[in-house]
Amino acid sequence: MTTIRLLGIDPGSRITGYGIIDMDGPRSRHVAHGCIQMDSDQPLPERLKTIYEGVTQVIQQYQPAEVAAEQVFMHRNPDSALKLGQARGAALCAVVMAGLPVSEYAARAIKQAVVGTGAADKTQVQRMVALLLNLPELPPADAADALAVAICHGHTRQTLHRLGAAALLPRRRRR
Repeated sequence: MTTIRLLGIDPGSRITGYGIIDMDGPRSRHVAHGCIQMDSDQPLPERLKTIYEGVTQVIQQYQPAEVAAEQVFMHRNPDSALKLGQARGAALCAVVMAGLPVSEYAARAIKQAVVGTGAADKTQVQRMVALLLNLPELPPADAADALAVAICHGHTRQTLHRLGAAALLPRRRRR
């Protein structure tokens, strides 16, 4: 396997986190992370524009080969779920317009892949991401979540690659 650059996105209508890692086989290396922050006084359409433009800028700056995003989960408040879905849509539009492939993961699957339990809290994700990427300090929660998405995708790609390679191996004969 060669080195591949991955962008993870943790969409939000107030803060959208992003994380960039390079995967070289099983090894992941931190490249960058950050948050696209919106003014909560802005109307939602303006916030969506900010997300779209922010993700576009991250893609142009870091040139990822693939993108992974967290799937929307159902909130108790339907209005919050709708806003989150729209924020996610704005981010994914930027990705698709850049011609990049997108993979999507459930929050529980991301936590399971990074922390070892799907019920991990934000602090556990932050700590494990910092440990896995050898970061000197904990990244902000939204950026840590985005890095976790990228790590999850990197490990998933690696497993799928191995399974694809295993399918090419000659099968043993049964006696």
